[in-house]
Amino acid sequence: MDENQIILIDKPADISSFGVVAKVRGFLKAQFNHKIKVGHTGTLDPFATGLLIILTGKNTKKSSEFLKLDKIYDATLKLGYTSTTGDPEGQIVPYKESEELQRHFSEGGFRSAAARGLARSPRGRPPLGTRTTRRVDGRERRDPERNVVEAAIKSFVGKITQTPPRFSAIKVNGERAYKLARKGKNFEIPSRKVEIYSIDILDYHYPELQIRVHCSSGTYIRTLAEDIGKKLGTGAYLTSLRRLKIGNYDVRNALPLSHFAK
Repeated sequence: MDENQIILIDKPADISSFGVVAKVRGFLKAQFNHKIKVGHTGTLDPFATGLLIILTGKNTKKSSEFLKLDKIYDATLKLGYTSTTGDPEGQIVPYKESEELQRHFSEGGFRSAAARGLARSPRGRPPLGTRTTRRVDGRERRDPERNVVEAAIKSFVGKITQTPPRFSAIKVNGERAYKLARKGKNFEIPSRKVEIYSIDILDYHYPELQIRVHCSSGTYIRTLAEDIGKKLGTGAYLTSLRRLKIGNYDVRNALPLSHFAK
């Protein structure tokens, strides 16, 4: 094994990217009997799994070459709820639709401000405003039909503006945003331009929506999930996230983290 490597790791859930780096660093130190410089090329949240590129030794100087590569993710959204962090680690609360949105859905329309532009439907299909109506906990709930969801997610394909989540590793005045958020500080994160190349529905059975996203560097899938929930008028947060590719690097060629625990 060389000291200067590009190592592909299939990160498991419930460990931070920095935790993965620490394990690899400890493994290499034991192998070479001295400390090896180790870094990663793009953070994955602790709940997320999948491809993490680790650079060691002199290759750590090449990190900038990986930062602008596009990425592919598989994500599972839960509709009807929101999270304070956009993922399972936050406080989960039911999403309360506005009275205006409820009225439009009850009338068979999909013309709320959040969903404007999605009311037309292809010939032979149900109107995009239709929802499956059922009773949950004694209350009437109207769930978006698949064609409504398809229309909503397609509206995000292309160049879009995102505001990264407050619970993120972005630095604000020299400090990580998630640290400021945990302290209850008031701060703003500038919005940014990103590009979504494609979004495909893998499966949809309300309240779960599984999608595959091909996107540019800098895209936050947590933010995308929340924005999709707002567009649908249901709210949404990520329950799982798996990174499949970074540029031409594929998770199928990655090592399990357990390899470095031996």
